Amino acid sequence: MAFASTKQLALDARAGGYAVPAVNIVDGISIAAAVRAADAAGSPIILQTSVKTVKYFGARTLADAARAAADEASVPVALHLDHCPDRAVITEAIAHGWSSVLFDASDRDFETARAETAEVTAEAHAAGVDVESEIENIVGVEDGVGSDDPNVHYYSDEALVGVAAETQTDLIAPALGTAHGLYKASPVLLVDRVRSLAALTDIPIVLHGGTGLSPEEFAAFIDAGVSKINISTQLKLAYMHSARDHLAEAERSGKWEPVKLFDQIGAAVGEVITENATLFRSAGKAAAAVTA
Repeated sequence: MAFASTKQLALDARAGGYAVPAVNIVDGISIAAAVRAADAAGSPIILQTSVKTVKYFGARTLADAARAAADEASVPVALHLDHCPDRAVITEAIAHGWSSVLFDASDRDFETARAETAEVTAEAHAAGVDVESEIENIVGVEDGVGSDDPNVHYYSDEALVGVAAETQTDLIAPALGTAHGLYKASPVLLVDRVRSLAALTDIPIVLHGGTGLSPEEFAAFIDAGVSKINISTQLKLAYMHSARDHLAEAERSGKWEPVKLFDQIGAAVGEVITENATLFRSAGKAAAAVTA
């Protein structure tokens, strides 16, 4: 199965009243487990990778692993580069046939962010790759990218949509009151802002910082118009905690079997996908999704 278009999956989700789970995988184990669980749930899925993960494994290796998993699945699978301010890494992902890239220009001033986003979309679209743009500051540092200052860059809804339209952005990642990582206090969520943006544009709206929100909060965002929800921290914790627990038991029992460790990690990752496919209402929606 070819990679799906991230833009099309998000458009289908918005029309269908659900959101596509976009989960940050870290290796072949998590890729295979995430796709298997999505397939079992009948949910489209977007596999995301951090810049650190791409630099560690290489874009070709990750793309090959994702394609192998997608080929075994009956659901649409997209491969997405998450939070990338590094233009060279974006070029590498495009060259290896990824579905989409997130150009993170939140550290640039408004005019620079607009100009560079236009350059990235031109490069990506020439290769049939979608672009998610982020020119505002979403609170929290994820894999070394981002800021804890909520006031770095924040623009009007009209300005945000205007830049997206001008640069031919395929998906928008606005500041919505959520944060990357684990919440230290209850966030002030901007659900009304999603409604405002959705009234201004048909461009899919992406929710970052999804880990830790309640089912009711996810539902409110989806009902307002969010159609792609990013989950990173939850998957990382499931991966690491399952590995920790398995290794503790191996130490106690004296039984050291790597494949069983992989099985336990995969099961934990799969549970995250199953849970989110249910929460985001994407379970059973794969038949309506369109591949590129």
